[in-house]
Amino acid sequence: MTRGALRLVAVLALAALLLALPLLAEKYYVQFATKILIMAIFAMSLDLLVGYAGLVSLGHAAFYGLGAYALALLSPQYAGANLWTSLPLAVGVAAAAALAIGSLALRTSGVYFIMVTLAFAQMLYFVFHDTKFAGGSDGMYIYVRPVAAILGWQPFSLEDIRHFYYATLALAAGTFVALAVLLRSPFGKVISGIRVNEHRMRSLGYATFRYKLVCFAIAGGLAGLAGYLAAAQHGNVNPDMMGWHLSGGGLMMVILGGMGTLTGPVVGAVAMLALEVAFQGVTKHWQLLMGGFIVLVALFLPRGLIGLAAAARRRREPGP
Repeated sequence: MTRGALRLVAVLALAALLLALPLLAEKYYVQFATKILIMAIFAMSLDLLVGYAGLVSLGHAAFYGLGAYALALLSPQYAGANLWTSLPLAVGVAAAAALAIGSLALRTSGVYFIMVTLAFAQMLYFVFHDTKFAGGSDGMYIYVRPVAAILGWQPFSLEDIRHFYYATLALAAGTFVALAVLLRSPFGKVISGIRVNEHRMRSLGYATFRYKLVCFAIAGGLAGLAGYLAAAQHGNVNPDMMGWHLSGGGLMMVILGGMGTLTGPVVGAVAMLALEVAFQGVTKHWQLLMGGFIVLVALFLPRGLIGLAAAARRRREPGP
């Protein structure tokens, strides 16, 4: 069987497993799988910056938190917000914030860019933490999940954990496909070229600042999508959703899975959340084990877990 056929079989088997999971697994595992899908969207959005555009951001969680707070503020106290209006608004708010922040942060580069994105995220964190309009340090509660009603007809209910899982799966798959199309387009080729040699791309006539700004806004909007889904799943939002630790966690997912690939962040999200649960069952100091594992991956697997799979595949191939 050819490599293409094997890949197709693997994709179809994975799709069948994901579709069957809510029908076979218990409630806890369905909710855990939903959380993984949400974090996979967040990791893919960050990898668009880090792996493809070469922009390492430590403030990406700010857009995740903005998407979550947008849902909380749009939701009536004891009723659900309309999914079809609140979701685009939340993504739009996060993308608009990324556009504004990026227009300033992208005037820097290297470690200065990292610190500026972190500074903006901390500013937003303290705006929500120290003011009362969004619940202050306690955050806000979402008592009813968004309602997917269309002129009185409700095709599915997000209150049902299976429906919520399938909706999240569809959005995660849509994010993956949309990014794949984007990165194969001329825009994606320019972004990759900027990462390799921005000066050369600028000498060829490309407005590199505009390309990076659009890329930053797209990544921010996708992070807002992940935050919206997380808020809907857990039913509460708080300023910690904008904290630097979440940005660092997303960055670790990207590194763990493999930067510069679309499957890498997904694999990283699965591996990191699964390891977190496994290590928590071993010791209360599970962060030490997680940190040690990430260090080992960074030292011995610079291309992440995806690189390990590629290396194993090359060893199986017959020599010339």
